[in-house]
Amino acid sequence: MSSDKKDFKFSKRASAYDDGFEGKASRKFYQLLQKEVALKPGMSLLDVGCGTGALLQKLCADCAFSAYGIDIKKAMVEQAKAKCPEMDIRLSRSEQTPFDDNSFDAIVACMAYHHFSDKPGFAQEAARLLKPGGILYIADPRLPFPIRKAMNGLLRLFRVVGEFFSVEETASRFSGYGFSLSGYAYDGYAQVVKLQKD
Repeated sequence: MSSDKKDFKFSKRASAYDDGFEGKASRKFYQLLQKEVALKPGMSLLDVGCGTGALLQKLCADCAFSAYGIDIKKAMVEQAKAKCPEMDIRLSRSEQTPFDDNSFDAIVACMAYHHFSDKPGFAQEAARLLKPGGILYIADPRLPFPIRKAMNGLLRLFRVVGEFFSVEETASRFSGYGFSLSGYAYDGYAQVVKLQKD
């Protein structure tokens, strides 16, 4: 991350995140992903930007699979490990992970992609980590074009790491890394973009 850009202070809010505004707002994304993420027993999933592990906990309640999570904030990783002690949760950046090539059947980035400071790096890493035919789920806020444009402008003006995209814009950012759009879903302000690795 560029040193002249500000980041959201998630470390300071880790212990209270799930019960705060952001945690409550994220529940709609969790519910949508529970409907959209297609996993079978024995498959493997990586949650990139897993935060407190709340999404992994919910997804694992529906299906027995190998679950992994990474987050850049140590305080969030500690929360996730406490919540999901049977899962492999690690401190890691999104664009440089400790896992082998073709390790996962699915990757989820929930309320995280817009925060990533190196989005091309993440796209390249996701392509490396996913098995052929694997699915990448990008769950981020659904904002109408005028609001999205204004929000992105404000984030740039105040030099805050963050950028929001439409379904088409998201898909276009991954097309050069071997991904094609396989579907999308909406629920109010929640948007999930499904990208399949060729």
